[in-house]
Parts: sequence; C-alpha cells; structure tokens
Amino acid sequence: MALFRKENTAMIDRYSWWEIVAIYAGIAAFLFFMLSPFIEGFLVSLKPLAQLFSSPYTFWPENGSFDAYFTMWDSVPGFGRYIFNSFLISTVATVIVLLLVVPAAYAFARFNYQGMGLVLGGFLAISMFSGAVLLIPLFRLMRTLGLLNTYFAMIVPGVAFLIPSAIWLLRTYMKRIPLELNEAAYMDGASQFYTFRRVILPIASPGIIVVAITTFIGAYAQQFVFALSFNSKTEYMPLPVGLFAYFGRQEVIWNELMAASFVGITPALIIIFFLQRYLVGGLTAGAVK
Repeated sequence: MALFRKENTAMIDRYSWWEIVAIYAGIAAFLFFMLSPFIEGFLVSLKPLAQLFSSPYTFWPENGSFDAYFTMWDSVPGFGRYIFNSFLISTVATVIVLLLVVPAAYAFARFNYQGMGLVLGGFLAISMFSGAVLLIPLFRLMRTLGLLNTYFAMIVPGVAFLIPSAIWLLRTYMKRIPLELNEAAYMDGASQFYTFRRVILPIASPGIIVVAITTFIGAYAQQFVFALSFNSKTEYMPLPVGLFAYFGRQEVIWNELMAASFVGITPALIIIFFLQRYLVGGLTAGAVK
C-alpha cells in the first residue's frame, strides 16, 4: 500500500519535505557556527591593520589584499623554520604513537586478562591530566635524560599524552572486527603475529588512519607549552611559538597573525586531504581470500 514506505527506499527519501528542510537547516546552522571563526579570521588577514580598529567595525574588508601573507615572513624571521619544526615534531610523534598503539590496541581488543579494565581506566585517567600540571616533573625528567633543547623535548611528552586516547579509539575499532576471522586464521595454521599482520591490519587500516590523523592534529596543536618549557633554542621552536612572536610589546599585528595561522595549518590540511580518502577504502581488504 502507498501508506507504507518501502524498506529499500533511500533513507533521505523516507522523510517528508519539511523534515528534509529542517535537517539541512540544522546542518547549515551547525556549519555556520563551526566555520564562522575561520571565515572571520581569513577576512581579518585580508584587512589593513588600521581598518581592524575602525568604528563601526566592518565585517567585510574594504580594499582587502593578500599583503599580510607576504609581509608576515619579514615580521618573524625564520617563520618557515617554525612550520618545518612543527611538521617534523608532529610526524615523528605520530609514527611513534602508531608503532606503540597498534599492537597495544590489538592486545586490548582480542585478549582478556586480569586487570585489563584497571589498565584501560588508568589510560583514561592519564588523558585527563593537563600538560601544564606536570610541567615541573616533566622538566626534571627531560633534564635527567638530557633532552632539553632538542626536538625530543617536545616529542616525548607529546607521545605520552597522545597514547591513551589513541589506544581507546583504536581498541574500539578493532573490537568491531569479527573474532571469527582470528578463529578461521587459527584453523588454517596461522600464528597470532601472522593473523595480526595479514588479516587484522588490512581491515583495521581505516581506524589506524583515523588515529594517525587525530594524533597528528593533536601533536600539531599541543606544542606551545612544551616548547616554551623545555626548549630555548630558536632552531627547534615549533609554529605556536612563531605565532606568539606576532604579539609585540606595543601592539598585536592581527592581520599578519591570522595570515601566518592559515599558512601554518596548511601542512596539516594537506595531510588530512590526502589521507581522508583512505578512511573508507580497505575496510574489508584481506578479510577473505
């Protein structure tokens, strides 16, 4: 009968027109509140510095230009080095986290042992601590290990704070992989390591990529406190410290600061752009012969 909707109908076609309008209106409102700070920041980067303090304030720039994107390199010498340092620190931290988290998440997802819940709860509790709370013990640890004024002074603490959330995220994904795949591989004579490497890893690759993206973004964003506390050499400073240099004693160069911010996040955006297409691909790769 026409009163009943077919089950094979696309989900979007099961709603009436006013429900569809309400859904898209909600999505548009959500995107507006999410993107409006970035849109305003981009428009600020196009405005002359004097126009930023004009009254009344104008949202759209008058005689806007991209001059700030060129002059910012002269305002903070070595800004390109700051971007390279942030990219290097984030990449190394992401690789280390993946090397430690992938086998750990597999063990937590596939094996049951006494005290596992306590260990996972400890990981969750650690992730609740702020890096600023542990600066003094971390500084003493970095000094004891001889890591002050090196890249590892920012990589090691970053890895320590990123591992717990990464384990929880990837463990949840791996628990969704059917246990029958392990049992089938065991019946074929495969070892645990072979099953993990040839069966589980291809299926878990979308989850691993998600963890890699979130870890890279987290490592890219948390470098400011560690850099100021554990490093005093300019050649090792990451991007957040370079952005802080735009805050002068007399004034803040807001248009160049916004321009530098957008230039600074470009490497992270490129990484996300090239990796996001792998989030769906490979979901069942390697599950069957």
